[in-house]
Amino acid sequence: MSGADAGPLLAAAARFESSDIALLTIVLLLIAFGAVLAIAETAITRISRARAAALAEQGRRGADKLLEIVEHFERYLNAVYLLVLGSQTVQAALTGVVMSKFGGWWVALGTFVNVVIVFVVAEAAPKTWSLQHTDRAALGTAGLVVAIGRLFRYPADLLIVITNVILPGKGLHQGPFVTEEELIALAGEAAEAGGIEEGERDLIESIIDFGDTVAREIMVPRTDMVAFADDFRVADCIEIAILNGLSRFPVYHGNVDDIVGIVYAKDLMRAERDDRDDEEVAELKRDAYFVPETKRVAELLREMQVHKTHIAIVVDEYGGTAGLVTMEDMIEELVGEIADEFDTDHLAVEHLAAGGFLVHDATINVDDLNDDLDLRLPEGDWDSLGGLVFSELGRVPVVGDLVEVPGYRLHVVEVDARRVSAVRIDPVDDQPVGDE
Repeated sequence: MSGADAGPLLAAAARFESSDIALLTIVLLLIAFGAVLAIAETAITRISRARAAALAEQGRRGADKLLEIVEHFERYLNAVYLLVLGSQTVQAALTGVVMSKFGGWWVALGTFVNVVIVFVVAEAAPKTWSLQHTDRAALGTAGLVVAIGRLFRYPADLLIVITNVILPGKGLHQGPFVTEEELIALAGEAAEAGGIEEGERDLIESIIDFGDTVAREIMVPRTDMVAFADDFRVADCIEIAILNGLSRFPVYHGNVDDIVGIVYAKDLMRAERDDRDDEEVAELKRDAYFVPETKRVAELLREMQVHKTHIAIVVDEYGGTAGLVTMEDMIEELVGEIADEFDTDHLAVEHLAAGGFLVHDATINVDDLNDDLDLRLPEGDWDSLGGLVFSELGRVPVVGDLVEVPGYRLHVVEVDARRVSAVRIDPVDDQPVGDE
């Protein structure tokens, strides 16, 4: 640098007074304070109400204040945001004042250096550390956040009101809200990180999906129902019960669209023990519980618990019998298939050596197939794989029929009367199948 160029710089340096050093000290303190606020902000947005409660039960220091924060999350978070904005604004302004003594281009250079330092020291580094040590960060900064929240309560509340006016809806009154998809994604991440077992992740996903499932999706269709006419003899009913391995049966009058009650196998056995073999089953029936096919399964499970019944008759929009649903069917939606001593041990889906799958039970739900086998079969007005084939063909299927859907060919392998029993699924166009 020439003497001519150094002259203005030396002159400016000569004017660098103790007050400027004080301003730079304040700038550095504000950067450090910003780092603490970044740690607090990240921690309180990551900590859940359940985790805060668990930390409080463990007696961790600061957990009581952390519980207060999660209970009034939006107020404390907005107070932190407000202070972050204010400190960064003041820090940037003070930096500009100090650097202006060195000339215009030094202001630009100082601004650039300031941005880099703030990004690394007051943003990226502390937030990364907070993500890695969420509990420690949340507990360590809880007292500071509570103090900030109380000090800036009214400005923070004003920000919430303004935000809710600009973005009507749930807004910030209810704090952060997580979608079902985000919960499932979080469960998947936790399983991959080893935080929870794979089975626990599957159970979480099943519970979330359970709330959207309706009776039609899990019911035994009327074509598969085993039911007794009300004039059947007890002895005949017992033989049918033993043959099918079931414990509860609908009782109908005339046809299955007129269900008049439910009979339990244990009541049939008591009648046989009392030498009432020739008695009509109508004498033993209990009241049936009817539900629409659009009934949400979660609600139905609670209602069946209240009514102390294990079986419900599902009716369609015209009042006819659509099928039946049992408590076991609903529990299986959560924990998977429950095989008892009467269930036949058979493979519902067979992996073929040449690729693809052979589905031996085409009543299986398309959603379940997609989830279990990582397929992308189309979804629509149908529930089952057989329903998909019916819908695409537009007629009653016969053995040998071929249905093409995006990514797959569906071959009808077996038909029972007018119902599709077995289907072979062959992938096409490099459609991913299973874990491949």
